[in-house]
Amino acid sequence: MEKDFINFHKPFVTDDEIKEVVETVRSGWWTTGPKTIEFEKEFNHYIGSSYSLAVSSWTAAAHLALEAIGLQKGDEVILPSMTFTATAEIVCYFNAKPVIVDVQKKSLNINPLEIEKAITSRTKAIIPVHYGGNPCDMSEIIELADQYNLKIIEDAAHALPSWYKGKLVGNIGDVTCFSFYVTKTLATGEGGMICTNNKEIADRCSIMRLHGINKDAWKRYSNEGSWYYEVVAPGYKYNFTDIQAALGIAQLKKIDLMHQERKKIFEKYNKVFSQNELIQLYEYEEDRKPSYHLYPIFLNLEQLKINRSQFIDEMKKVGIGASVHFIPLYRHPYYKNTFGLEEKNFPVSEFMYPRIITLPIWPGMTDNQIYRVAESVNTISKKYKK
Repeated sequence: MEKDFINFHKPFVTDDEIKEVVETVRSGWWTTGPKTIEFEKEFNHYIGSSYSLAVSSWTAAAHLALEAIGLQKGDEVILPSMTFTATAEIVCYFNAKPVIVDVQKKSLNINPLEIEKAITSRTKAIIPVHYGGNPCDMSEIIELADQYNLKIIEDAAHALPSWYKGKLVGNIGDVTCFSFYVTKTLATGEGGMICTNNKEIADRCSIMRLHGINKDAWKRYSNEGSWYYEVVAPGYKYNFTDIQAALGIAQLKKIDLMHQERKKIFEKYNKVFSQNELIQLYEYEEDRKPSYHLYPIFLNLEQLKINRSQFIDEMKKVGIGASVHFIPLYRHPYYKNTFGLEEKNFPVSEFMYPRIITLPIWPGMTDNQIYRVAESVNTISKKYKK
């Protein structure tokens, strides 16, 4: 059974990635160098923002973004309950407060109405998370940001590529942060990208991503550079490497192809699940085009004799990996205890969380694998119907 196990995720790798990496290793440029610059330029061209800066992770990208907008101790940043801990922990790095609010039932994206309720005189920024690559209600969020003079830092870890009202995510808010973690739609193992149209933010992030040095460090070891540099701020070690960039360059060339593959899987799942009343499918608004990074389903628990954990165990028994996105932030001991959060204050998240299962959706899945996953969900749900 292990040989036939369908993993929750598998990177889409061809000879293109291998060729780029081998070329980079042989070049001698292993850390930040010409490949990183090339990747940034190509990514920038794809997204359409004024600046794109490659860094070591999404967490590094968003940390630098918050530093660049001047987040201080005691400030507040509003963000959704349904996200990974990195979205909130970066706020804590500044001894600032992550203000966690509930999400919308249909999308699991941050609810603009909850954002407005949470705004205080200490609020500095909003971090909307595009859940599964489904863009948030950015028009409403931008309107609030303008009204209260707040910055928007988009968590687009899942949203490459995603479109909101015809506009590509990465060119909407003040800053957008992408992830290139191994499970993401463009994977370099680890890594992230900062996209912005604000020169001051871009310049600050560029300096702070490598120890606060005022010049590109890689140039010091090339014909263009000099041994001399100056440290202008106590920065971080958040730089990208050329080996990662080699993977990124190859992946970016087929980003639209991979997007179409995920869309096809999404449509095939939907077709098989269309008559299953024991699960609810995730729906998208007509004015946005998602990346299809995740395929969530929601169990109709009232009609089942097993819970979500048992359902996932049943899936594993038949050789299928599934996951949960996400455990709500207020349920984690650190956030719950530090900020006095109570589950009753997050009714939508509390209702949806026990029902969520995310299914495999990665380029390279065969039709046999897709239908095995879908039919297994149908079979298990029907087997345990009340």
